Order: sequence, then C-alpha cells, then structure tokens
Amino acid sequence: MTSTVFADLPFMDAFPTPGEAQWRAAVDKVLKGADFEKKLVGRTSDGVRIEPLYEAAAEQSARPLRAEAGRWRVAARVDHPDETEAAKLALADLEGGADSLTLSFAGAPAARGFGLEASSVEALDAVLDGVMLDLVRLRLDPAPGGRKQALLLADLAEKRGHAPSSLQIDFGMEPIGVLASSGALAVQLPELGKRIAETIGTLKARGFTGPFLAADGRIWHEAGATEAQELGAVLATAVTYLRLLEAQGIPLAEARDAISFTLVADADEFVTVAKLRAARLLWDRVQRACGLDPKPVFIHAETAWRSLTRRDPWVNLLRGTIATFSAGVGGADSISVQPFTAALGLPDGFARRIARNTQLILLEEANLWRVADPAAGAGGFEELTQALCEQGWRKFQDLEAESADGLTGIVAALANGHVQMGLGRERATRAKAIATRREPITGTSEFPNLSEASVSVLAPPPAAMPTSEAASGAITVEALPSVRLAEPFEALRASADIAEAAGERPKAFLATLGPIAGFAARAGFARNLFEAGGMAAPSGDGFAKAGATDLDTLVAAFRASGAKLACLCGSDESYGAEVVPAAKTLTAAGATVWLAGRPGEQEAALREAGVTNFVFAGCDAIAVLQDALAVAISPVSTSKG
Repeated sequence: MTSTVFADLPFMDAFPTPGEAQWRAAVDKVLKGADFEKKLVGRTSDGVRIEPLYEAAAEQSARPLRAEAGRWRVAARVDHPDETEAAKLALADLEGGADSLTLSFAGAPAARGFGLEASSVEALDAVLDGVMLDLVRLRLDPAPGGRKQALLLADLAEKRGHAPSSLQIDFGMEPIGVLASSGALAVQLPELGKRIAETIGTLKARGFTGPFLAADGRIWHEAGATEAQELGAVLATAVTYLRLLEAQGIPLAEARDAISFTLVADADEFVTVAKLRAARLLWDRVQRACGLDPKPVFIHAETAWRSLTRRDPWVNLLRGTIATFSAGVGGADSISVQPFTAALGLPDGFARRIARNTQLILLEEANLWRVADPAAGAGGFEELTQALCEQGWRKFQDLEAESADGLTGIVAALANGHVQMGLGRERATRAKAIATRREPITGTSEFPNLSEASVSVLAPPPAAMPTSEAASGAITVEALPSVRLAEPFEALRASADIAEAAGERPKAFLATLGPIAGFAARAGFARNLFEAGGMAAPSGDGFAKAGATDLDTLVAAFRASGAKLACLCGSDESYGAEVVPAAKTLTAAGATVWLAGRPGEQEAALREAGVTNFVFAGCDAIAVLQDALAVAISPVSTSKG
C-alpha cells in the first residue's frame, strides 16, 4: 500500500495512511498464531495465489478492451425441437429484451439432447418467423454439420431479401470442438481446411462478413478444465484454424477476422473476470507473433453448465447472477445465461425470462456497460489476469508441442490422449473436493432442502443414450465428457427419492447426548450431511436428564423414528462420559450406530461398543452417504430383537 494524496479531499490528509506492516500486525493479532497462508491465501485450480490484499496496479500499456464500447449483447438460445414453439419462445425473448439469438440445432452439445430439427430453408424460416434478422445478432451453436447449417442460415437471409453485409451473424463452425465432444472427425486436417476455406469463401462471396469459426471453451470447461486449460485450449484451437486457412491461401489477417471466442463464465467472480481479460491479452500476443496488428476478438460468454444443479435449482439464480456480472465486468461482447432449470430439462418461458432479466438488470440498473474495463487498476484483478496469462500461455504451448500420427497441436493432443489425461486429473481433483465438501455446492452438498418445491420445464431431459460403439472417421479420439459438479450428490438424492416412492424416505436418527448447547453443533453438521444424501434426520429436542442423557428415552425415540441408522451427536465432554454406554444401548436396540466426529483415542472402545463409522468435516461425504443409504434401505434383519 502506498501513500496517496487526496487532491479533491484535502481533509483526508489529516489521517495517516497505514502501511502493509501495520495491516499485517493487526491481522496477526486476529489470527492468534494461526497460519497466515492457510487462513488468508487462496489458490485457484491452477495454483495461482489469491492474496488477501493487493497494492493498486501500475498503469499497463496493453488494455484488454473490446472492439466496440457499449452494451453487451443479451443472447437467448433457440433450441425447441418444435418449429412453432421455437418461434414463440424466440419472439418472447426478443420482446423481453434480448437482442441476440443463438440457434442450437439438434446434435449440438449445448442443446442438451433438444435442439432445432430444421433441415430446410422453409423450416428455419418458420423457426424465425417474425424475427427481423437485420435487427438482431445471430449465432450458431457449434454442432456436427456446422457447414450445412451455416449455409442454411445464409440461404434464409437471402430468401428474405436482406443485404448479407448488413447482418450480424456468427456462423459458429467449430470442427475441433465437434471432434472433442463426439470423438470423430470425418476428414483429415488438410481436407478439413479445404472445406472450411471453401465455405468461408462462399459466404464471403455472397456478402457475409462473419465471424465464421468459433473457438469454444465450453467443451473443455464441461470436461473439467481449469481456467488456464480452457484458455490454452481456446488459443490452440484458434491457432489451428489460422494454420488451416493459411494453408489454403487465405491471408492471416482475414483468417484472424474469421474467428470468435466462446468462454465460460463461472460463479467465481475474480477468476471469471480475470479469465476473460486474459483471453484478450493472450490473443493479442498470438496476433503479434503472427506479424499482425492486434484487433480485439469477439468474445461470447455463457454461464457455466457444470455449476448448474437439479436440486434446489433456485440457487442457480445466484450462480448465474455472479457469473453474468463477472462476464460483464470481464468485457464479454455478448452473454448467454443458462436458465435456472436448464439441468432439469427444456426451460419454460418463466425461466428464460429470469435469465434475460438477470442481464437487463445488470445493464440497465447496475450500468455495468458504461465502463470499458471496470477491473482496470485493481491490484487483485490485474495480478490474477497476468497470472492467468502466464498459466494459459504455458498450457497453450504444451498443446502446441504435442504430435501424433502426423498431427500436431491440439488435434494431436486429443488423438494421443494428452488432453483427456490432463482433464481427467482435474476432474478427479475437483470430484474429491466436492465429495469432501471442501468445495461446497449450496442447496446440494450444503444446506439441502428436502421439502423443496418442484419447478416446471417444457420437457424433461431426454433419456440417456445407450453407449455407442467407438466413433468412426478419418480422425478418432476419446470423446470428452460433459460433467456437472453436483451429479454425485444428485444420484444419492435420486436413490432416496426412489426409496420414498416405494414406501418411506430413508432416515438417520440423530441420537443426541446431553443438553442442546452441547450437541447442537454436531447434530447440525450430521443433519446437513444426511440430508445432502436425501435422508431425513429426525432427532427431537434432546434427551438430557439431570445433567446426563436419559438412554431409555433415547432408545424409545430411536425405535419410534423407524430408522435403522443412529448417529451419536454430542460434545467432547459427553463423548468422554456417555458415548460408550449410549452406543452399546443403541446397538442392543438393533441400531447401526455411527458417531459424528473423529474417534481419536476412543476409537477402539467405540468400535467395541458397536460404533461402525465416523462422520466428520472433511470425510468423503459421497462414500459415507452411499453407506448410510445402504443401511437405511436394507431389509430388516431377523437376527436382532
């Protein structure tokens, strides 16, 4: 921290400016000997340090600015399989404030099993009935057959008599993304480059200005990518397109102008802002390396699919708001907000309206668009941006260095499994953090709501497709998965719901020891844990009697609950005095007995008394809940009285 003279506020000079040493001394008093690094220094998935305090950033010569200042585009997806319904939803979005439409055809990963079935100009015309193409921005979601869809949209524009140069269309061809998601590419790269160049040439000859190709970060993000991995993959994809087009005789400047980016906006504000800013700086560096004068790339941002939950979906509104705010501050040119029910099926008009309004409020009421680079000069954002630039560039170079069977770059990295192994490691790391609840998911792994109200969707998600045979094509790779973080907990909740439908919701009785003040903390922890697995956790108001626990009343309450599993919850003091007799009594009553807390030196005595498992902060909640459900749903044993 540096001394600042407040020219416009001279009275501020009367107050001394504290230095970092003074701040650290005050912090140390609060920490009381605790480790500063562990308590106050965070790290991103890429290991980038996030300090609790930063100095103001120095002026930078290169600013990550958009090509055009002003409002970002509010994008809505058109993905209903029925042409008439798709048209109604599209018009409702536009009338409600959207000014950009994303056409998501069947087979597009982002369509999630839905998507437009339009295969003719007439069908697409019906989907966009009433939409004035010259007043909105259109973009195609990357999908197999992207070249055909691009030409189909061009045919529609000409059928309606529009001057192609007056339209704003991102044609969204992304064959490398299709390869990564589907596992196959129909042709070898030289032929792919030829086909892309021919399609772009055809569209440009007809007057369309593009962009024509998309470097899409969503495929990598949904497969588990960190921020740096997503940046590296997007850069490597874009550079591959530059090479393919240059090999077909297209000047690099024209090839550069043919490309747009799509990046994911997640619920981590600092990291999302920094990622979008870093993407612009990294693309500038690529252009300079190509001998080009840098031009800003068009960046479309979409809120994260992997962060959506099916349970307590209303919390998705909070995640979407943070992600949208971050994308706006980070400098996105257009933003698409996942409706809060998207993980449950095809969103209805209400969910789509809330998604639009999330952006409109940030635009019209928060006025985020009025500042070109709101994060500029903030030490934390600037340092994190630079750190992601360094990490992203290293990931990009790693991909560029790969080779396999005559392939190079990101295609080779997919073909030889380098990408899949790297993303697999990140998925495993994050899955462990989710399972141990070090990375909590509000409404799912933390603070679940067993009595949540249902929400409506236009159609439930399509049934899972059967596992297909290995993909076939000129280039084949292991397809990347699309994973939502909440899926393991959602599977547990689904098992509990099935059991409830067949009879009764699985239960874990909280066998509390001593007074409420003593057991409240551990009982609250245990209830939160069991409910995250869809299990009810009855407990009552406690069983204290004369400063101890009335075990007869406790056992009677356990039997009345109908539970098979009992989890002991109490204070350290009650554990020392009462836990062993309580465990023996409950075991004799037919309970499978667990204990909330680490066993410590008592483990041998506790296990001898009948305790079979221990639940505590940092335990593998997924494994624990699987075991709990197995106990709760198991048939009643005839060997116990």
